[in-house]
Amino acid sequence: MTAATAYLPTTAGPRRPGRPPAGVPGTDRRPEPLRRFAPLLPALAVVALLAVPAAPAGDGSAGSGTVADAASGLLVLFCLVRVLRDRARPLTRTAALVLGLPVLGVSVASITSHDPAASLPGVARYLQIFVLVPAALLLLLRDRRDFRVVAGSVVVLGLGQGTLGVVQYLTGTGASYMGEDIRAVGTFGATDVMGMATVVAYALVICVGYALGGDRDVTGRQRAVALVCAGLLFFPLLLSFSRGAWIATAAALLLQLALSGVRRATRVVLAAAALGVVLVGGLGIGSQMITERLSSITQVADAPDQSVTDRYTMWAAATDMWRERPVTGVGLKGFPAYRDSHSSLALSAASDTAGAGAGFQRQPLLSPHNMYLLVLSEQGLVGVVALVGSWAALLVCVLRRVPAARRSPAGAGPGLVVGGLLVWQVVDFGYADIGGPSTVLTAVMLGLAAWWGLHRAAVPTDDRGPRDHREPRHDPGPHGHRANSGHRAPHHHRANSGAAQA
Repeated sequence: MTAATAYLPTTAGPRRPGRPPAGVPGTDRRPEPLRRFAPLLPALAVVALLAVPAAPAGDGSAGSGTVADAASGLLVLFCLVRVLRDRARPLTRTAALVLGLPVLGVSVASITSHDPAASLPGVARYLQIFVLVPAALLLLLRDRRDFRVVAGSVVVLGLGQGTLGVVQYLTGTGASYMGEDIRAVGTFGATDVMGMATVVAYALVICVGYALGGDRDVTGRQRAVALVCAGLLFFPLLLSFSRGAWIATAAALLLQLALSGVRRATRVVLAAAALGVVLVGGLGIGSQMITERLSSITQVADAPDQSVTDRYTMWAAATDMWRERPVTGVGLKGFPAYRDSHSSLALSAASDTAGAGAGFQRQPLLSPHNMYLLVLSEQGLVGVVALVGSWAALLVCVLRRVPAARRSPAGAGPGLVVGGLLVWQVVDFGYADIGGPSTVLTAVMLGLAAWWGLHRAAVPTDDRGPRDHREPRHDPGPHGHRANSGHRAPHHHRANSGAAQA
């Protein structure tokens, strides 16, 4: 028995003479969409529940114990039960190695921490985001249709959050930015200003990936809809005023365009530039504030704002912590405890947040807002090599499958999607780190990437496109059913109307 047999329908009892066996397409009385996509409900629940507003933590920071996090735990439990029921090895050696690497750094950092008990929440968070949820999605997704359903749910979430963000900008009910409540944050609130930007950027990258992929099972109308959705998502991404999200999205889109072909990349870049000029320059949609926000990216030594000063000060503090304990770091959740002793007086130690339905409050700076420096300071070289090595291996596995998929009629849409998502996250981690309610969506993204890069059924092996791994490899028998050990066509040839019957 293999892990794929977990998805085969089981017979409910003895069948009548001449009645087709249970599991043959068209014989199950349950509606096809319900029967087909029922196993995906735990994953869809994780994405859908991200729309539920999360209450801030007691210290004013963005809370992480949300209903979406609880749903991710149920997702992992659901897949664990299926694995135990199948009694089969669920992951290949490559998948187990790539997804299991972060466990090494997290374990070492927690053991060597100055306060191992205080590190336990960090251990759970790292395993949830980088190991357990991605592995659960790798096991849950069966084929491209499943992949497209989960990716589509992210697009729907992005459109909903983006619409709310645009309304917040137009009505002045968003988070505070430069003295005005105009920053688009969706339902994530002022304490997680990167939340909506992350969701919208993911959705935009997914839409562009499918628009460029040329998949056989994606019609021209669907690709046009994907392009329209990408254009709509462009507005709330701009109005999020998130510099890191802008840079990461540009890098992801450039990679997708490069993978889809040079000519197409040139045409799309010119069209996007013209659209940007019309929307921002011609219509004046936030043009002055957006220009000032873009120019602030390079204002490090000239006239940086306080947020830039705080960020670079915390980066320097994280580097000093690593120099103090280069191998294992100061331990998980140790950055806040060591921050003040390694920071200069330029650090304000907290940022001001207001708007989006919340009053003024000071949000403590509990991390360096750089994932690589956070891991380096808290987990040392062991942790950063293990975690970044896992991401690099996954990215290589994803990108090496794209050329073969492009040559196949099945298309490389999922490959362009997850390639763009991975590059977006790798770049964005230079300006952000895990934390806040939206973090669980990063785990979903890694699960989609793991399926494409590590699952055998993701990429077609011949010109007929991807084979559903639930189907046996035998040819159809004389009655149109899959031949198996109980009724196999003679000599493995395809039976037809002209063949002599035994």
